[in-house]
Amino acid sequence: MRAVQVSKLDGPEAIEVVDLPEPTGHGVVIDVEAAGVAFPDALMSRGLYQIRPELPFVLGSELAGVVRSAPEGSPLSPGDRVAALTGAGSAMAEVVIAAPEQVFALPDVFGPTTGAGVVFNDLTVDFALRERGRLAHGETVLVHGAAGGIGTSVLRMAAALGAARVIAVVSSEAKAQRAREAGATDVVLVDNWLTEVRALTEGKGVDVIIDPVGGDRFTDSLRSLARGGRLVVVGFTGGDIPTVKVNRLLLKNIEVVGAGWGEYILGVPGYLQEQWARLVPLYESGAIALPTITEFPVERAAEAVASLENRTATGKVVLTF
Repeated sequence: MRAVQVSKLDGPEAIEVVDLPEPTGHGVVIDVEAAGVAFPDALMSRGLYQIRPELPFVLGSELAGVVRSAPEGSPLSPGDRVAALTGAGSAMAEVVIAAPEQVFALPDVFGPTTGAGVVFNDLTVDFALRERGRLAHGETVLVHGAAGGIGTSVLRMAAALGAARVIAVVSSEAKAQRAREAGATDVVLVDNWLTEVRALTEGKGVDVIIDPVGGDRFTDSLRSLARGGRLVVVGFTGGDIPTVKVNRLLLKNIEVVGAGWGEYILGVPGYLQEQWARLVPLYESGAIALPTITEFPVERAAEAVASLENRTATGKVVLTF
């Protein structure tokens, strides 16, 4: 089978597509049609992610395909169309074995690429908004890095989860257009974004911020919160991990909370399937639009991962087999 392999930690440019034996073991065997690409893949290619598998390893944590076989007692059958999570690694291959609790039946509204591009980001955002951000009906959400995978998931999902307004912060006019297409109520460029957000909210500020970027805008994010606002930390694609002067939290009773979805699901059996069951009716009704996909053939896997690292990617990046 073809697989996307990291054999040395020199970044995306060192990623190779190689022929490997098909995996063996217990679980749901899936013939993969497409695999999602996420920022952790870029970090793993340099050995900078918190999970560091032994070299060589296959990249990828999400996929869509067709069930070849399933364990006895599983609700899945050969021929079923599914999406799946694999943890940190092994999804970017033509055949994957996934744990049954991490395999999700795809409704008819999904194709292979949208199926591969929805699970990792959308379940992360569902967790960040519902569990950690405690989004309430009628509140205002702001998202940084709004044209990327996590950002566009926030823009697609926030209204269906109760937000009345969703403000997108982006770095260019091209990304602003992508943010509008994904569902942003308002879009501001990163230069002078705080002033613009204050004007848009008439000085009140925003209720929930989803921040996958970090970096030097973090303090201004605190300043942009309304009374009782929540800043939800998802990641650090900006590179620098910011620090918080906690006296700022007292000024308007604001909060900074982490959204470690991957850590959370390890301790809450069944939570992934509960999330999927909640979201499927929203996809089927159109309340949550399907993601806009940027496709790369598997032969261009290195380029696809690099687009996350150099922040040229917009929407969700997916490899096709």
